[in-house]
Amino acid sequence: MHQIGGHAVVLGAGMAGLFAARVLSDAYRRITVVERDRLPHAAEPRRGVPQGRHAHLLVPGGTQVLDGLFPGLLDDLSATGTPVIRDFAEISFAPGGGQPLRLHGPAVAPFICQASRPCLERHVRAQVCALHNVTVLDRCDVAGLRTDAARRSVTGVRAVRRIDGGDGSDTTIDADLVVDATGRGSRAPDWLAALGYQQPRQEQLTINLTYVTRHLRLRPGALTAKLVGVGAQPDRASGFVLIEQEDDRWILTVFGYDGHHPPRDPEGMLATVRAAAPEHLFTAIRDAEPLDDIVAYRFPANIRRRYERLRRFPAGFLVFGDAICSTNPAYALGMSTAALQAAALRDVLKGGNRDLARRFFRAAAEPVNRAWQATVGGDLALPQVKAPRRLAGRVIGRYAARTLRAATRDPVVAGQFLRVASLQDPSTRLFRPATAVRVLRHGRKVHP
Repeated sequence: MHQIGGHAVVLGAGMAGLFAARVLSDAYRRITVVERDRLPHAAEPRRGVPQGRHAHLLVPGGTQVLDGLFPGLLDDLSATGTPVIRDFAEISFAPGGGQPLRLHGPAVAPFICQASRPCLERHVRAQVCALHNVTVLDRCDVAGLRTDAARRSVTGVRAVRRIDGGDGSDTTIDADLVVDATGRGSRAPDWLAALGYQQPRQEQLTINLTYVTRHLRLRPGALTAKLVGVGAQPDRASGFVLIEQEDDRWILTVFGYDGHHPPRDPEGMLATVRAAAPEHLFTAIRDAEPLDDIVAYRFPANIRRRYERLRRFPAGFLVFGDAICSTNPAYALGMSTAALQAAALRDVLKGGNRDLARRFFRAAAEPVNRAWQATVGGDLALPQVKAPRRLAGRVIGRYAARTLRAATRDPVVAGQFLRVASLQDPSTRLFRPATAVRVLRHGRKVHP
């Protein structure tokens, strides 16, 4: 890719910011990543990523982008003991809360990377930092944007570099492009308003989700699957995921919606698992060795900011990752959606920096739509989520429920459903005539 600018600044060194920095390194002479936290050298959680202590997955749609941006990284992770799923036999996944999907045969590699969030972020950050034109500044707070006199272009950021034992000093970082990858708490809407621009319209679905997590060491041979997931269902608005990770550890995350929040004590956590798990799986979890204390996290709402619909936007500024769209973490789509946004950014950068924001937001809207439809559609299937259901949504919801039933009986439907759920295919693939016939044939309710 030819260079289109001199200096790009990325705000945030989480997964989204690292993906953005990697793509920008091919188009700008110099990249500076600005991060508020002190970045750890080891694979450990940090304050700015509180959800990093809980279960994460890089699903196939994101794994394929990662493999393209960082060739060899997945092989390195696998070689050092990080489980990487390459066969459907290693998955037991029941998104509808009942029977697992009927999956057979090898998956298209690269498939699912099961590194913990701190481990994956550490390896990706090391690769980004090794790029000759990338600099990472940690312990650096961003105070706001700098613009030209007419406020038509962003020309940099105002920042405070914190020094140990002091308050730090103000500094200005000039840039041809600033990318806000600071997450769902992004201040970009307020910054835009202060510059005289309209704020993006925000869509929100309140779900009042809570999840609790602890690491376990399972007994040898307790399970054959490397990934187990049981979703919520209307009469039981809770579920869990159990994922094999590096260092011979498993992570158990139990989640519940409003009125079904999992307790934060070991006995209560196990009781929530027992309500959803088959007996052999519950036994494996019950008999496992706990490796740490239970930690909790609350996720109040799915949020999407419609930047692609703004008519005016300052040049030299982009918003990225969860700062655009933050979805229910129980669906494990956040990192993969950010990866697909990076792929969209890579493509639009090939056209130069003219009208870059409009072109990027429109391109990024495609993977964001997939993640939003998957998570919001699934959440609205639960009566515990209080929100109006439009007629079209109710019809699609009934078809989705039938698709899930068919996917427990028909491996063709199961495979197509998984490709949609993992951001490889758009949801319209489930409505193709050949798939719809299978859904209607195999998705009927079976009455005792």
